[in-house]
Amino acid sequence: MTESLAVGLAEGLAKIDLELDAAVQARLLAYLDLLAKWNRTYNLTAVRKPEQMLVRHLFDSLVIHPFLRGPQILDVGSGAGLPGIPLALAYPDYDFTLLDSNSKKTRFITQAVAELGLNNVTVVQSRIETYTAAEFDTIVSRAFSTLTEFAHAVQPCLATDGILLAMKGVYPSTELAELPAPFRLEQNVKLQVPDLDAERNLLIIQRD
Repeated sequence: MTESLAVGLAEGLAKIDLELDAAVQARLLAYLDLLAKWNRTYNLTAVRKPEQMLVRHLFDSLVIHPFLRGPQILDVGSGAGLPGIPLALAYPDYDFTLLDSNSKKTRFITQAVAELGLNNVTVVQSRIETYTAAEFDTIVSRAFSTLTEFAHAVQPCLATDGILLAMKGVYPSTELAELPAPFRLEQNVKLQVPDLDAERNLLIIQRD
């Protein structure tokens, strides 16, 4: 299984034009292994099989890599560390803050960060509404409610020229129509996640 996952990972990375050396790829697979082990006890994700995790967690996270703006990146509602941990492994020169209000999930993220030797990741257990921090160049969310709630909640943490990256499935026309000022959609990117037969959109949002 490990060998087939390694081959699948290398092929998927090639499809999304992301070059990572063998050591980083091994750490990505180690993260999947750790997630699978914890998931049996703590139910961190509904995705159970490692080969499905490869696609729905690793590829689905890493596919947004060309759109990151560093060096300070905040992952809101990180859950099991997605997309923050895969991106932090791929971009060691960026500083990532992974925020989630669920203590069970932040305990897992903290353990994963320690075992993977990630010195560019800070784990925070907090609701975004009560979080105060330095300004971030990119604020990303993979599963944070509506665009309006996302924009309102993170606005105090966004740098003047920072961007929001909202990862969505089906294109959220209604949510975009309700996006509050001063936010605007800069670009929508239709993502092609390797081996995933489902729609994925990345909404790049800026503040006027």
